[in-house]
Amino acid sequence: MKSAYIIGSMEDELYLYRRIANQIRREILEGRLKPGDRLPSIRQQTKTWNCTQGTIQRAYQELAALGLLVSQAGKGTRVAGSIDPQLMQTQGPLRRASLVQKADAFVLEAVAAGFDLNEVGQAVNMALDRWRSLEAEVETPAERILRFSGSHDSAVSWLAGNMREIYPGVELKVTFSGSLGGLMALAEGRADLAGCHLWDPETRVYNLPFIRKLFPGRKMAAVRLADRRLGWILRAGNPLGITGLEDIARPELHYVNRQPGSGTRVWLDAALDRLGVDPQKINGYADEKHTHAEVALAVAEGRADLGLGLEAAAAAFQLAFVFLVKESYDLVFPASDLERQPFKAILGWLAGEQARRRLGDLIGYDTQHTGSIEWV
Repeated sequence: MKSAYIIGSMEDELYLYRRIANQIRREILEGRLKPGDRLPSIRQQTKTWNCTQGTIQRAYQELAALGLLVSQAGKGTRVAGSIDPQLMQTQGPLRRASLVQKADAFVLEAVAAGFDLNEVGQAVNMALDRWRSLEAEVETPAERILRFSGSHDSAVSWLAGNMREIYPGVELKVTFSGSLGGLMALAEGRADLAGCHLWDPETRVYNLPFIRKLFPGRKMAAVRLADRRLGWILRAGNPLGITGLEDIARPELHYVNRQPGSGTRVWLDAALDRLGVDPQKINGYADEKHTHAEVALAVAEGRADLGLGLEAAAAAFQLAFVFLVKESYDLVFPASDLERQPFKAILGWLAGEQARRRLGDLIGYDTQHTGSIEWV
């Protein structure tokens, strides 16, 4: 078990312990860890995962509570010698039914607390997006899996959740790795489809210059998913009176940033260069998140005063929004894949009225050019 994940905050620790527990559980259920096998010590695991001992202990405790691990003083932590057969049914109906029951209990709890179903759905989608941004990419594509890597986007999440309607039998496996990371994964064969919104300040064009640089000599297709409204995500009511891009330099404000390689970060850095603002003097510039939802969450919880993100993310958390720019989000793939049936199905759906209606329901999304293709 290896990870390059670097801890940046207590929130990251909480997500990491779940990731560690999920990976160990997968190895047990798939038979790579067998009953009686001894797990690495907590001290060894902290070096492997670059985290605190408390994070490993929490992961081990969760798995012990499920009956998968047993810890004994002086003997370390081992895989349980006897595991509930239901836990081993990795694709069975009982396992799926158990998951539905847990989801139903969560929905009931949320509704009882006063949230409506739309709010519950948005919360679940944002949590899934967070996990997609952390999940390791699939090295070898499984049969009937279409691998997506790229920038975080609510429309992509919707496609992943509704792929059966668009092309039954194929799953859209989503990894949110940033715009540049998505194009690189596609170039290196780790993805079948990339999603990006990279602004090139020299040509003042989205995506195409980067595609040309990363895929020299290859004919590529850039299909417009949507145009999106990007701007400041602010506390409800905008109590600090933030109105423009230059407000980011105000020393009393704490900014929450996106990770390097994301299209949002690329646009911001180009804009700061144009304004003559030194990024290193921005309070919070090094505070990086991997999704628009994480940025909005930081603002909603008062951990930041402003962040750059999608209007849809601001609306989901009932936050204020100041529009700055409309950006183009494209799906990118080799032109040779145009004859593959899953690609035909996605392109056919994007060209239809259903896509415009469904994606147009997302706040801050413009579907006027959805489904249009540019060849690079």
